[in-house]
Amino acid sequence: MRKLVEGVLDFRRRLAPSLRGLFADLSRGQKPDCLFVACSDSRVVPNLFSSTYPGDLFVLRNVGNIVPPAQTDEGDMLSEGAAVEFAISVLNVPDVIICGHSECGAMIATGALVNPAIRDKPKLPEHVQGWLKFGYPSGRRYLGGEVLDDSWAPHDQLSQVNVLQQLDHLHTYPIVKERVKEGKLGLHGWWYDVARGEVHVYDKDQHKFVQLDETAAKKILKV
Repeated sequence: MRKLVEGVLDFRRRLAPSLRGLFADLSRGQKPDCLFVACSDSRVVPNLFSSTYPGDLFVLRNVGNIVPPAQTDEGDMLSEGAAVEFAISVLNVPDVIICGHSECGAMIATGALVNPAIRDKPKLPEHVQGWLKFGYPSGRRYLGGEVLDDSWAPHDQLSQVNVLQQLDHLHTYPIVKERVKEGKLGLHGWWYDVARGEVHVYDKDQHKFVQLDETAAKKILKV
């Protein structure tokens, strides 16, 4: 708590004065560049590794950077679906990024839970166990043989497959299918290497994640 409180005081002294104009503009509304879905992991800081400012990203964070499939039963509706629909329908974001990361605890647990060869299952709190069921399709997909890059540790391989699975879940939302069909929405898979501070992007042509360098950037931006 001390670090947070002292951080706020430092922000007031050093940074806030230079950003007052930006804050004033943002008080009149937001127009973010994308919906950014990331894990709650404290080591993953989207604004830091994307060099973005307040107002640039509409961020959805949860355990495992998961987007549950669209629900038809009102009683099962989750906040993730509300964030997806709000970002696309109301804010009209032109892009959605699902960003996984290395050493993801959610994926380590998911891999153990879905693997029948592992008998000693992790003992997780009730809500965590229930939430990770949305990651089971990713686990089964990985155990079924889908590997994007076997140079990574197994749990990191699963984490990468999970990004693709969550992109598939996005397609269950009518507004997503509609905007993609109209060419008004782009869907992107990113993966953050915590140890190196490097961002990797999913390349459909290579069916793998590649480092987001100048070459990959030109391909994404079509320049």
